[in-house]
Amino acid sequence: MVNDADEIRNWWSTSIIDMSPGKISFRGNEIENLIGNVSFPQMIWMMVRGGLPTNEEASLFEAALVAGVDHGPQAPSIAAARMAATCGVGINNAMATGINMLGDIHGGAGEQCAELFYKISSRIDNGAKFDTAIEDGLCEWKSVNGKIISGYGHRFHKPIDPRAPRLMELVRSAAKDNIVSGKYADIAEAIQSHLSIKKDIAMNIDGATAVIFCELEFPAPLSRGLFCLSRSVGILSHAWEQIEQGGRNKGPMPTKFLPKYISKNI
Repeated sequence: MVNDADEIRNWWSTSIIDMSPGKISFRGNEIENLIGNVSFPQMIWMMVRGGLPTNEEASLFEAALVAGVDHGPQAPSIAAARMAATCGVGINNAMATGINMLGDIHGGAGEQCAELFYKISSRIDNGAKFDTAIEDGLCEWKSVNGKIISGYGHRFHKPIDPRAPRLMELVRSAAKDNIVSGKYADIAEAIQSHLSIKKDIAMNIDGATAVIFCELEFPAPLSRGLFCLSRSVGILSHAWEQIEQGGRNKGPMPTKFLPKYISKNI
């Protein structure tokens, strides 16, 4: 028979934290043993995955997090956080405003790209030839999602997103040292070659970080969550800078400019 105390304790179950008065343990590791010995990227890995990465895995993981921290007020999430900061809210509210802008189009491309990579990888594992898997995977993607391939091309950085080549260089180096397989780097670069037959489209930050997250075997949905963690650094920085600069009710354009009015007959 389950008593009330057991029912209350069983309401939530977690393998992440074991906590009682005087004790905090994460994934079986006492907090006092982690403090000063584990980096923040290693802590993120342990919290979401369980276990600690090797130093080499942590370094590659950290590179992906560093690459995505900010893209300035050109990014809607950053602009929104800055606007919110002029509305009299706390810095946490300004951060939440920016983070909540990260959806399927702005912020979710890494998850979508990782899903594409994993599906193509599955085709290869099931016996498809590499080139066929690429072509069929892209064909399936376009039939469901349209012609835009998440992780490739950039509305601002043309022809090259400067973050992607450096990340891919690090992946190739890690593959050479047998830290990762390099399989997803192969898939990503083959997709880029396929897309570039018709138009010069380069891999962007979402594609390159998706390669890293797939190489490190993170589930695709975590690509979005990890990007949100990374971008929250930039959101925090811009919210704080705007608070320091001051301003009240700062909108998306200077007050002397007005949006174009379009008359519609109803």
